[in-house]
Amino acid sequence: MQITAIRRFPVKSMQGETLTEATVGPHGIDGDRHWSLIDAETGLHLTARKQPELLFGRARVVEGEVVVTLPDGTDGADDAALSAWLGREIRLVEATEGQSGTYETQADEAETGPWHQWSGPSGSFHDSTRSPISLAAAGSYRDWDPRRFRINLTLNGTDESELVGSDVTVGGATLHVMKQIDRCVMVTRPQPPTGDEPSLDRDLDVLRTINRENETFLGIGAIITNGGGTVRVGDRVTAT
Repeated sequence: MQITAIRRFPVKSMQGETLTEATVGPHGIDGDRHWSLIDAETGLHLTARKQPELLFGRARVVEGEVVVTLPDGTDGADDAALSAWLGREIRLVEATEGQSGTYETQADEAETGPWHQWSGPSGSFHDSTRSPISLAAAGSYRDWDPRRFRINLTLNGTDESELVGSDVTVGGATLHVMKQIDRCVMVTRPQPPTGDEPSLDRDLDVLRTINRENETFLGIGAIITNGGGTVRVGDRVTAT
């Protein structure tokens, strides 16, 4: 397998950026899920599970700082602009060691059940300590748009699940593949057009199909075991 695409999502649940190469460290791709929005009233970190509008903002990293482009095309990475956009008091925070975010999700695909909370890892705003970097084979996307799944490294091939439990090298990084990634309502959310790519409509059938045919899973999550390195489009992913 080889890397065919690299994507980084600097602010949790916002659109991100496509890269040709990236530095990987202990928390995954540098800058990936490194910032998050907090509801000042509840203290909860916002995600597009509960705040779908987040997917209509876009974030990129410029010289180590995050730049957020709002849906109206203006750049507004300050709390006042973000609060005005979302209609509530918002704080943009950067990940630090020793602090973790608290998130919410609904377990059922119809989005009618109770909301469940959990705490993520410190040092980043990923959902799990077991998947700071995510990978998926292009064939796993079927005919769905890959943007729905917010994967860091897309690989050629048809099935990434065979790598679970393996140590793999990719570019300068060595990874241990911990698990398959279980999917939630995020994959059903509408998204704006990106460059030449069209907008995405809300589609509950995506999650229904994954749940029915693949036991909720699409993609794999890995931890970095050698401290990291540089990965590039075209790098081979080799089990060791």
